[in-house]
Amino acid sequence: MLKDGLKRINILQGSVRSGKTWISLILWALWITQMPKNANYLMCAKTLDSLKRNCLDILSKIAGEKYFSYSLSKKEAVLMGRKIYLEGASDARAEEKIRGMTLSGVYCDEITLFPQEFFSMLLSRMSADGAKLIGTTNPDSPEHWLKKKYIDRKDELDIYCEKFLIDDNCFLSVDFVENLKKEYTGIFYERFICGEWINAEGLVYPNFSEEKHVIKGKIEEKGDFYISVDYGTLNPCSMGLWQIDREKMQATRLREFYYDGRQEQRQMTDEEYYQQLEILAGNLPIRQVIIDPSAASFIACIKRKGRFAVKKADNKVLDGIRLVFSLLAQERLLFHESCKGCLREFRSYVWDEDAQSDAVLKVNDHAMDDVRYFCNTILRRQFR
Repeated sequence: MLKDGLKRINILQGSVRSGKTWISLILWALWITQMPKNANYLMCAKTLDSLKRNCLDILSKIAGEKYFSYSLSKKEAVLMGRKIYLEGASDARAEEKIRGMTLSGVYCDEITLFPQEFFSMLLSRMSADGAKLIGTTNPDSPEHWLKKKYIDRKDELDIYCEKFLIDDNCFLSVDFVENLKKEYTGIFYERFICGEWINAEGLVYPNFSEEKHVIKGKIEEKGDFYISVDYGTLNPCSMGLWQIDREKMQATRLREFYYDGRQEQRQMTDEEYYQQLEILAGNLPIRQVIIDPSAASFIACIKRKGRFAVKKADNKVLDGIRLVFSLLAQERLLFHESCKGCLREFRSYVWDEDAQSDAVLKVNDHAMDDVRYFCNTILRRQFR
C-alpha cells in the first residue's frame, strides 16, 4: 500500500529541525523493501560529505548495521539487500555522472542546493516502472526553480509536497526550540523557522549589533590565532586577525588591515601586502592564514616566505552567510572597535533584490568575505 500511495516525486519541505530528514529516511527504507533487489537506486546530496553527515549516518541508526552499510570511496551502499549508488551534485557538470542510468528510486537531500540540470536529469533517468523520488529541502527564494517548476505545479504534476515545522518535532525540548527561534531573524526566521519561501532583501546580517558584538578597550591575547584574507588589487584587500577562545566557544577579530587601492589610487604589490600581513600578525603564533583560493599569486608569495601555513578558504557564499548569521545570533563572533572596515561593511552589506536567486550585492563585501572564509573554513568544524 505504501508503494502505491507515493507519487512519482515526493518532497518534504519546511523548517530546520522539524524531523523531515528522519521521516523521509524511514519512508525511503520502508519503500525500498517493497522494490526489486536487482534494480538501480541512488542517494544524492550536494556533496558526498553532506550526504554522509545528513543522511547515511542517520540511516545507519534507523536500519542498523545488519541492514545498511555504505562506502563513500566506492560510492555505494546496501540497504535491505538493495544496492544503492551514492553521488554528489555540487555543480552543473554533476548531471554527467548519472547519464545512461535507469533508476527505480532516488533519495535527494536538500534539493534546493542541486543544480537544476542535475535534478532534471534525475527525473529523466527514473524510467523504470513505479520509479519514485523522495527528497527534502528547506525553503529558498520563491523564484527558485524547484518552487516555480515543481512545487507550484503540484496540481498538474505527479508530485506530493508536505510542509513540516519545528513545532511538529515532539522530540525537541521546549527550551531548545525557543532558543533556536530567538537565534533567527528576518529572512532566516521566515525560511528556517516558519518554512516560508520568501525573497532575500535588506541587510544580510540584520542581527549584527554593536552593543552585543563590538568590544572596546584592550583585549587579552590568548588562545589560537588565525588570519583571514580577502585579496584585492584595485578592489579592497581585507585581512583580519582572529583569536579563538575554546572555553567560551567564541572567536574575536582583534584587529585588521583594510586597504582600498582604487580609493588610494595606488595598487599594492604582493610583497607590500605580505609586509602588512607580518605587521598584523606581530609576534603571535599564527596557526593558519585562510585565503580565497583565487589569490594564487599572493598564496605563492606567502608560501615562499616560509613563516605562515596557508589554507585555501571554503568560499561557498550562501553556506558561509548562514553560518556567520548563526554565530552572530549565538554571540560567538566578536569584533574589536578598531576593525573599522569590517564594522562599516556590516552596516552596508545587503542582498541583491533584483537577482533571480539569493545573491548579495558585490559592493562593501571584502571584510564580509574574509569573515565568511574564516567562519566557514575554521569555525564550522571547531564550533560544530
